[in-house]
Amino acid sequence: MHALAFLLLQSQPDAEMVQRILMMIVPILAAFYLIVVALVMVPCWFILKKAGFSPWLALLCILPSLGTLVLLYVLAFAEWKVVPAQQISPYPSPVQPPYPPMPPTA
Repeated sequence: MHALAFLLLQSQPDAEMVQRILMMIVPILAAFYLIVVALVMVPCWFILKKAGFSPWLALLCILPSLGTLVLLYVLAFAEWKVVPAQQISPYPSPVQPPYPPMPPTA
């Protein structure tokens, strides 16, 4: 961090110092990128599996902007291959009275 502050205070940055700062920042950004991709990919994996698609489509999340956008469009506009869950009413269904007996036919 001291190197970054020293670099910002100089009018002409030293090339070696810039390289050293980049060597520190690049691994931190790479680790941050991997964490963000994992945080997005895991829920997409489960959503795709529940929707009846191949969960391997979640690998589209590796491309942060375009891949995730394509995945969202696939999920939004494709026909899901699952049977909809039966709707459960919070109220019991009313009991139908029995039908009256049919009159005898002659």
